[in-house]
Amino acid sequence: MTDQKQPLPLIEVCVEGIDGLIAAQEAGADRVELCASLLEGGITPSFGTVREALALASVPFHVIVRPRGGDFLYSEAEYRSMLADVEALRDLGVAGVVVGCLRADGTIDEERMAELARRAGPLNVTCHRAFDMTRDPAEALEALIRCGIGRVLTSGQRDTAVEGAALLAELVVQAAGRIIILGCGDLDPSNIATVRTQTGLAEMHFAALRDVPSTMTYRNPDVGMGGTDLDREYRNTLTDSALVAATIAAARAA
Repeated sequence: MTDQKQPLPLIEVCVEGIDGLIAAQEAGADRVELCASLLEGGITPSFGTVREALALASVPFHVIVRPRGGDFLYSEAEYRSMLADVEALRDLGVAGVVVGCLRADGTIDEERMAELARRAGPLNVTCHRAFDMTRDPAEALEALIRCGIGRVLTSGQRDTAVEGAALLAELVVQAAGRIIILGCGDLDPSNIATVRTQTGLAEMHFAALRDVPSTMTYRNPDVGMGGTDLDREYRNTLTDSALVAATIAAARAA
């Protein structure tokens, strides 16, 4: 969804939960990707979260539909849950959904992606960074176009957009207006203008996060709620409004 009333590039901020959405929109984001558990790369947020986001959002937001962390090769039951989530989000009235399904051979699962797009109806549909795990990005882009996907989130199949800039530029040319290339990958005030200049991206995506200490006064040092990092329950990862604003300003100064 490009908005010609906005100065390019259109900026999408990836957030976790309601507080992240509020922080991003107050800092000037044009659009938000709403997730849970960014530590796992983002999974589907609760529908209570989505409803509250609809009540509070002043910018469009797209909701990730990803039933778990890990790979993008889903069981039939997981896929059915994704279809149900897409339909429910469509009926709630969100602006878009963010999905991605691969086959075991590293190609786009066209049957599943096309059906997810069909179930989304009028919503914007983005393929997330499952794209970056495909074996042939040019082939994968054409597959997404065939599936009716409107946008693809990618770092150019590298860890960062700086490293993937050459492929991002190639994808922009290949897309030729048939699909939007949404560039991402550790973008910040120091590099986003350069990446924009090198690639010609019209839309850019980043998460501006910082860890802050919990305000809990009682702490049990003997219990962790997952993994081995016992201190994790006493750190919260938040969207940094100042960093969002600075990154947007840098992108638009290019």
